[in-house]
Amino acid sequence: MFEKILVPLDGSEHSLKALNVAIQIAKKFEAKLTLIHVYSVTIRPIIMPEPTTLTPPGVPIMTPLEISKVAEASREVGNRILGDGEEKAKAEGVQVEKILTEGHVVQEIIRVAKEGNYDLIVIGARGISRVREMLLGSVTDGVIHHVSCPVLVIK
Repeated sequence: MFEKILVPLDGSEHSLKALNVAIQIAKKFEAKLTLIHVYSVTIRPIIMPEPTTLTPPGVPIMTPLEISKVAEASREVGNRILGDGEEKAKAEGVQVEKILTEGHVVQEIIRVAKEGNYDLIVIGARGISRVREMLLGSVTDGVIHHVSCPVLVIK
């Protein structure tokens, strides 16, 4: 029934619960897990002040080097999250692969799910309030509404 299972991980308690459930499903169906972590380094354009003008308080200015350091740190964190997940799955005898990608979280999960033709997505729910979810949007909600495979949401 399930041969390929996609598990988005962000390091949260909810995503780790989802991983545990996905591992049990993978063991039962002898399925392969794909763990995905999406990081984002979004830097809004900043207009540099004239050399004679003081920078307004509270407006950070990041150099390309600093932006590069933020991206590298984000990749390191993502690799650590995926590595921990891989270790846990392999300890249970489950086949696993990892995907680390940059971009918009929902869009990247949807893209990978469609391109990889997954049978199931197991994703953690944050459990945020309905009002906050409406204002901020939800990764889980976005994924559920834009993929064709079943999605198991773990609370």
